[in-house]
Amino acid sequence: MHKAHRQVVTKTKHTMYQDTTLPEIESAMERAYQAFLKYRNKSAKEKALFIRTIAEELELLGDAVLEVAMREAHLPYERLMGERGRTCFQLRHVADTLEEGSWLEATIDTGQPERTPLPKPDVRNMLVPIGPVVVFGASNFPFAYSTAGVDPAAAWGAGCSVVVKAHPAHPETSAMVAEAIKKAIARTGMPEGVFEHVYGANFEVGKALVMHPKTAAVGFTGSYGGGKALFDLANQRPVPIPVFSEMGSTNPVFLLPNALANEPEKYAKMYAASITGGMGQFCTKPGLMIGMEAAGLDKFMEVLTEEIRQIQPLTMLHDGIAKAFRTKRTDVLSQEGVTLASETQWPAEVYEGIPSVAFTSALEFVSNPTLHQEVFGPFALLVKCQNLTQMNEVISHLEGQLTCTVIANEIDLTQAEGLLENISLLCGRLILNGVPTGVEVGAAMQHGGPFPASTDGRFGSVGARAMKRFVRPFAFQNFPNNLLPDELKNGNPLKIWRLVDNQWTKD
Repeated sequence: MHKAHRQVVTKTKHTMYQDTTLPEIESAMERAYQAFLKYRNKSAKEKALFIRTIAEELELLGDAVLEVAMREAHLPYERLMGERGRTCFQLRHVADTLEEGSWLEATIDTGQPERTPLPKPDVRNMLVPIGPVVVFGASNFPFAYSTAGVDPAAAWGAGCSVVVKAHPAHPETSAMVAEAIKKAIARTGMPEGVFEHVYGANFEVGKALVMHPKTAAVGFTGSYGGGKALFDLANQRPVPIPVFSEMGSTNPVFLLPNALANEPEKYAKMYAASITGGMGQFCTKPGLMIGMEAAGLDKFMEVLTEEIRQIQPLTMLHDGIAKAFRTKRTDVLSQEGVTLASETQWPAEVYEGIPSVAFTSALEFVSNPTLHQEVFGPFALLVKCQNLTQMNEVISHLEGQLTCTVIANEIDLTQAEGLLENISLLCGRLILNGVPTGVEVGAAMQHGGPFPASTDGRFGSVGARAMKRFVRPFAFQNFPNNLLPDELKNGNPLKIWRLVDNQWTKD
């Protein structure tokens, strides 16, 4: 475990952050495990107070943390202000759900000792936390998917301790948020190891965290290569653990002809903004559009290309993303049968995105897997189909997606019978006449999809439902009331399922 590894220093304008050493990781994981043993037994109200206090401390950082994030992530003040607000809302949403209680799926199946020929045991079941969760901060969301973001919030809500590896692109922002969390721990009397913070630009740091025997699960948002590597490592352990990697998506948009014939300009402007918002650096950016050849599609492309030309390029999150974007964009545009329709008229510096859109035919698309890959940045490919049969053929060649969108009116939906069912097999969220960007935090949101969008499409990372990634069902049989958890005791105030006279009822 203590094999030496090359030290990497991450530099920011004011501070240098050195990779956490393997002995330091060992100590952090042990503290996290000991804290988990205490934290898991805290009441829902205690955990909710802790999580709400994190939100308060994050807000108390004021503009200072936003200014650091602006410098590190090259994102504007308004975007970061909104993202911090979203992060605080997510934390409070988890806290509210904890206090309401039904997410635990507490279930009481009352015993019948007098039943013949065999007595029926008393069995009570609920979800319990699994242990320390390692979270890898994401590059494109310095707040919402990082140190106090969706994965840590869900893990704390589930009753787990959290070890966060700061993303090398914004280590100083992560350090400031980490200090806010530590203040919340002190204010609420939580065990200190309920949150541990480490740094690591070196692969060995991530590997050590995933392979550590005390790690119970992993949360990750980022590239397919990074997420799949963590998933593979976790399955090489003597005791495999779940890895919940959200690995991106082309988020295909299906443009049906009647809707486009009526409002091509509306949808073109809507999608120009969605493709290029944040320089296309959202995991739900629509990178693929599939339409049927018609006058409406021609008008849509005409307006879309003109809108794209007007988008000013901006510096991308970091050099690695900018270089990968240019490489993949060039790769797609060099493929046979692909035509560049439009790109920004503004000159782009080397680390700026190049807002652009290209098109190809359905025949070229289905025969060329290179065109199926995500280009992370302000780029989209439009696939022209001759008919509905070709559109369904394109669907059959697509992999799992976070989202799919259908632009259609009632006539389209009637004529395209079966299309929605085919599309629904691809994704975790299906949108009608909207855009996939802008993921609302709420009880019903699903942010995850079939592989390779996620390593486990049964779960999502947004909203309180995300807590269910970090729990397991546990049953108590024939326990006296005083030894049961509060959630399963007779007369508890939480909403639970009970079997009474062979009928399930929910209190």
